[in-house]
Amino acid sequence: MNHPTSVVMRASRVIASAAWQSMTLGLSLILTAAILFLCVPAHAQNTDYPLGAGDAIKIQVFQNPDLTIETRVSENGSITYPLIGAVELGGLSIAAAEKKIADALLSGGFIQNPQVNIVLIQIRGNQVSVLGQVNRPGRFPLETANTRLSDMLANAGGATVGGDDIAIVVGVRNGKQFRKQIDIPSIFLDDKLQDNIVLQGGDSIYVHRAPVYYIYGEVQRPGGFRIERDMTVMQALAQGGGPTTRGSEKRLRLHRKAADGSVQQMEPQLTDPVLPNDVIYVKESIF
Repeated sequence: MNHPTSVVMRASRVIASAAWQSMTLGLSLILTAAILFLCVPAHAQNTDYPLGAGDAIKIQVFQNPDLTIETRVSENGSITYPLIGAVELGGLSIAAAEKKIADALLSGGFIQNPQVNIVLIQIRGNQVSVLGQVNRPGRFPLETANTRLSDMLANAGGATVGGDDIAIVVGVRNGKQFRKQIDIPSIFLDDKLQDNIVLQGGDSIYVHRAPVYYIYGEVQRPGGFRIERDMTVMQALAQGGGPTTRGSEKRLRLHRKAADGSVQQMEPQLTDPVLPNDVIYVKESIF
């Protein structure tokens, strides 16, 4: 017959062993979850990430393994999904894309209370190229669905000193080629906020070299200079340091290229506007 004390001790050991195994299993599950979370790319954890052409995704539906697929968003922003066919996901956040597929499965009567999960496997489409006269040219990811032109130019460090005020944006909108020239300062100076457009994956931004004019002759600093906004001949002459002691601002000659390629010569007024590639010659004073 077992002594009551030994029975209690054996029972205590069994309970302690079970508690230890339970705690070990719990710690193991927590550690595994933490490792999986850390291994998931930051963009995959961000449900606000906007899907774009070229993105590779994995779609799963809880308790419906037959609906698990890996696919890539097409150039027109759509995917083909079992039961519901073509689904437009381009520009939607991951959370919004999950809801759109779930709503389609529910409204079609295929699944009651579908729980859809989308995992971003590879980013390809949701990047924007910034090229030309910017301080940090390169490809930059779209962090949100409302990334605007000014945001992306800021990511690229803004235009260089020799960069133009015009940004050219090219891409695809609704399956068609898209191209727009945008006067950057006017977004802020002239309150043309509509020109601060929302970018999409695959867009390219190009900032060209700023237009220049040339001045030579009896001038303090001959050479080529950037044409500032609404610049006049008087301002161009001042940027060149003004006439030398032998020069005269009243004796100017301007060479301007015409549309047919010919070069026209004229005697400009100080209030005349300066155009790209104008050449201003400052003559000697008569006296």
